[in-house]
Amino acid sequence: MGFDSQSQSQSQSQWGGGGGGGARNSLIRRKQVDSVHRKPKSQLAKELTVPHLVAIGVGSTIGAGVYILVGTVAREHSGPALTISFLIAGIAAALSAFCYAELASRCPSAGSAYHYTYICIGEGVAWLVGWALILEYTIGGSAVARGISPNLALLFGGADSLPVFLARQYIPALDIMVDPCAAILVFIVTGLLCVGIKESTVAQGIATIANVCAMLFVIVAGTYLGFKTGWSGYQLPTGYFPFGVDGMLAGSATVFFAYIGFDSVASTAEEVKNPQRDLPLGIGAALSICCALYMMVSMVIVGLVPYHAMDPDTPISSAFASHGMQWAAYIITVGAVTALCSTLMGSILPQPRILMAMARDGLLPPFFSEINKSTQVPVKSTIATGIGAAILAFFMDVSQLAGMVSVGTLVAFTMVAISVLILRYVPPDEVPLPASLQDSIDSVSLRHGSNSQDISGDDPKGSVGSSKDSSKPLLDKVDIMVELPLIGKQLPLVNYTLSEDNRRKIAGWTIMFTCVGVFLLTYSASSLGLPRFHMPICSTASNCLYSHQRLLTHQSWR
Repeated sequence: MGFDSQSQSQSQSQWGGGGGGGARNSLIRRKQVDSVHRKPKSQLAKELTVPHLVAIGVGSTIGAGVYILVGTVAREHSGPALTISFLIAGIAAALSAFCYAELASRCPSAGSAYHYTYICIGEGVAWLVGWALILEYTIGGSAVARGISPNLALLFGGADSLPVFLARQYIPALDIMVDPCAAILVFIVTGLLCVGIKESTVAQGIATIANVCAMLFVIVAGTYLGFKTGWSGYQLPTGYFPFGVDGMLAGSATVFFAYIGFDSVASTAEEVKNPQRDLPLGIGAALSICCALYMMVSMVIVGLVPYHAMDPDTPISSAFASHGMQWAAYIITVGAVTALCSTLMGSILPQPRILMAMARDGLLPPFFSEINKSTQVPVKSTIATGIGAAILAFFMDVSQLAGMVSVGTLVAFTMVAISVLILRYVPPDEVPLPASLQDSIDSVSLRHGSNSQDISGDDPKGSVGSSKDSSKPLLDKVDIMVELPLIGKQLPLVNYTLSEDNRRKIAGWTIMFTCVGVFLLTYSASSLGLPRFHMPICSTASNCLYSHQRLLTHQSWR
């Protein structure tokens, strides 16, 4: 990845001098998409296919949170409408997943959101996104590891049943509760990730299957109990929306964090055999499976027990215990432990690849970009990540860790959504084309070599998807007939000239105002602002968003 030699020399001359202006330009310069033309000297092992990606996505997404969120959200926000809350949150997560799928297929790199931001927005924002992802994955993995030891203790008979060297210990001098079990589990997962991507993915897949089986048991056994007892949770005088539609939407905002994790699939782009096809399929399939399981589990549990009688800590186990199935708690605890182990692997897996991508671009020391020749895994980055996560898991409490994870997630999802707009309407110097269109252009170039020579002009390296002189339009007055089998007829690829400078300026301002409209609309829908200004802000934001989206999607931009 990174810049090619020619663009790097241009960057040094253009961004190296000029004092403050050069420093400012160096923060907004964008990396060229050179992954198609140049491969790094040391490559990661291309071992992953769609089933592996689904295992990573489902394992990273379905954590033990679903075993707790069901009771908390049902009691405080949604009531029996918890299923609809999961559905709305799943739709919102799907929109983010579509953004990741498009960028992952067009810009396949191990950097995930960091790489997309570097290509579409600039180096300064990409640096911030990279550290936000480091915050998300490292702290998220530590928080997950801290939650495994209590569930392991339940399997062995109670909080005091673990051996002394694994049990939590209180240190009065530091006023902290250390968790040796969490640190040991982090080191075990780190060692497994150092063995190889395929081996670690298989292990994660086994843990994910065990977790899914536990959830299927909850669905099947709970459905049987529901039909046997008459679904008492749905026969309430308060109706299906006891907290109103606002409560159901508030529940959607809470359960949205149960879908976080599918973005870890995008970080394995360089290890996928066919990233253009497999990455969108893997992300979409993983999110669909998670949404279906969440909805079915919530539908069963809120039907077994009235929402106001749910145990907020152990809602699923207590629901089965209230119907005389105390032994089901062991199966549910096994599912929670396997879910946590799988999520721990999914949290630590992307981190070394993001460090590697940042080191390749010179934003971190080259130590992190080294790849082991035998395992084809960034072992040094993986070990560094494991040590950091183990230290945090050993010393810090879950409540202190969990609040920091959402910051990195919010920054990453926002930048990815903005990157999609920029990649479509204000693309970098070299635009990654869809595979189908690129194949058609290649076939035309082979069939009509003379025509392609005329297009490239004096520069034989020029292509339809690149422009070295930003003052020249990307599209010139040349007609190329490209056969598109899906359309069934020949269409002229280019038959008009665009004023590139004006188009890019207008598109950039339009994207900025679109983001402002989204922010104002989100702000007006929240409870943070003054109630009397909600409607004016909402109306202004909607008009701003609608008008600028119409401008972006107008025929003149295509």
